[in-house]
Amino acid sequence: MAGTDRTKTGSEAAPRTGPAIVLVEPQLGENIGAAARAMLNCGLTDLRLVRPRDGWPNEKAVASASGAVEVIGRARLYDSTEAAISDLNRVYATTARPREMIKPVVTPRQAVQEMRAAIGRDEAIGVLFGPERTGLFNDDIALADTVLSVPLNPGFSSLNLGQAVLVVGYEWYQAGTDAPARQLVTNATRPATKDELLNFFAHLERELDACGFLRNIEKRPSMVRNIRNLFQRADLTEQEIQTLHGIVKELSTMRVRRGQS
Repeated sequence: MAGTDRTKTGSEAAPRTGPAIVLVEPQLGENIGAAARAMLNCGLTDLRLVRPRDGWPNEKAVASASGAVEVIGRARLYDSTEAAISDLNRVYATTARPREMIKPVVTPRQAVQEMRAAIGRDEAIGVLFGPERTGLFNDDIALADTVLSVPLNPGFSSLNLGQAVLVVGYEWYQAGTDAPARQLVTNATRPATKDELLNFFAHLERELDACGFLRNIEKRPSMVRNIRNLFQRADLTEQEIQTLHGIVKELSTMRVRRGQS
């Protein structure tokens, strides 16, 4: 999905704090790049790599990062998971499989609420992701405070590395954004006022009376309400109201012409 705004880069584009993303023994450079891309999508920049199989730096990671060089260029390399998390206060381990360990298990949505609260207390947070083929090893999960599990189809809950990072990153970013859940994009026009809408109703109903559509006196009130409710639900703009006025006017003109012929 394309959608990068090159005018909004660096500190203006995304928050500079967030959990560290720790990839433990990632196998393919392409997957590291996909994870980096997902991170920057969600305003995360602290990428840590533990023993990547194909070495580091990796040209394939750069290519698949699709411009997320800010993340790739700052990625830090570690010899062990212990070293990668040594400066962190709290660590979450992602896994889709039960590991027979007594640990709290949270969804990504719950996890990010806890992460934001902890970061607000100046604590450093990290999230562990395991190798593509096996997921995290039990010894790595044992290093974590909490297990993070994504609720998916229990019959098929496998995610690739980039997807897994994106799910967690998305919840992180959404928890901190004030973007409206729904909005009407009006571009050069604006939402219609009630006065404009009522004027249109009056125009439309006059013409419906004139053509005989509302001739049933008993049903006329409910028919009018139904027609008004139809247009009320449409969230009309000022320009759309003008267009509807034009349509009704043209239809009435054609009706008159036909009646005169």
